[in-house]
Amino acid sequence: MTDVVLVLNSGSSSLKFAVYPVQARVAAHNTATHTADEPLIRGEVAGIGSKPVLSANDDAGAIAVTEPLNDIPAEATHSWLITQLLERLQSRYTELNPVAEGHRIVHGGTKYTSPVMINAGVLHDLDELTPMAPLHQPLNLAAVWAIQRAAPGLAQVACFDTSFHRTQPRLAQLYALPRKLTDSGLIRYGFHGLSYEYIAGVLPQHLGTGAAGRVIVAHLGNGASICAMKDRKSIATTMGFTALDGLPMGRRCGDLDPGLVLYLLEQKGMRPFAIQKLLYQQSGLLGVSGLSNNMQVLQASADPAAREAIDLFCYRAARELASLVGALGGLDALIFTAGIGENSAMVRKAICQQAAWLGIALDDAANEQNALRISSAASRVETLVIPTNEQAVIAASTVKLIRPISRRAD
Repeated sequence: MTDVVLVLNSGSSSLKFAVYPVQARVAAHNTATHTADEPLIRGEVAGIGSKPVLSANDDAGAIAVTEPLNDIPAEATHSWLITQLLERLQSRYTELNPVAEGHRIVHGGTKYTSPVMINAGVLHDLDELTPMAPLHQPLNLAAVWAIQRAAPGLAQVACFDTSFHRTQPRLAQLYALPRKLTDSGLIRYGFHGLSYEYIAGVLPQHLGTGAAGRVIVAHLGNGASICAMKDRKSIATTMGFTALDGLPMGRRCGDLDPGLVLYLLEQKGMRPFAIQKLLYQQSGLLGVSGLSNNMQVLQASADPAAREAIDLFCYRAARELASLVGALGGLDALIFTAGIGENSAMVRKAICQQAAWLGIALDDAANEQNALRISSAASRVETLVIPTNEQAVIAASTVKLIRPISRRAD
């Protein structure tokens, strides 16, 4: 039997998972890298809410299974789907022995600044943070509760998207609000921290000693943010109190004048729930284009509104990039990651053209090929495309926490 850690990333329409061998993760953690091993299995349940489909690949990249979950109703909850996923994994991979579960939890608040073993008290605290991450937190916690029911004795670990940004200077975390509100936790938290932690971990492989310099990482996907790093630590980021702030995203509006929300309440008579739905689910690329939240769909469309949505996304990204350069006092390297950042040459080119004044110059051929290094020889700023791997970070953190327990049991 092989001891493994199961990693779950529970989203609104998909449930991503990965299975890592425990011993390999120990070696990866001890060498301070997140790339020493690949998962034995990775996959997802996609189409949640419509037609769920389970897909999984083995460690060689071969398709291990792809099957419509025809016996699962379209309205199935995440909890029910997680139970089904566990049953299928256990029946197909009898040689694997799950010893722990690692979860991506979007919000850790001010209390949880590093990964933690989950117990009843932790769950209560994290549930209290749901209003600060209404799209993500309930689904993240649904995965935890589902595992508790399906495998009550399995150790579970929470890894937080907010943790990486706690190294920011105090001024980068403050809003200009009365101090008593700041002291109660109304600060800029920042998100996508697991992705940024992974990139920070692999930067020395690509930049050498330059990894400790002034680096900006653009995590561009259906959720999007940008982070300024120095010495591979977060200095500033575009997201704030919630994952709604900063860049326009697939369905989220990004940065917004608070007075506009008051106007919607007072003058348009909108209820808070309707405003929440508008800002979190009906805005962003979808709202501006009126067509889709998918960048690939928008790039293929001849509709002027689709192009305007792309242009706005790139304009705002370039503007936020410039503000983060100010926080760093310069720029040595720019990294693109996540779905759009890794795959859209059009978006990368548009952002870099608007930021050319910083000394960024692309190699167009390399950019079109989604190459690792896309900057030209003339560029003063190293510009790279590095795929992110949040699951590897979660697996390494989970193994680190459970090893003392395992040694005591031995």
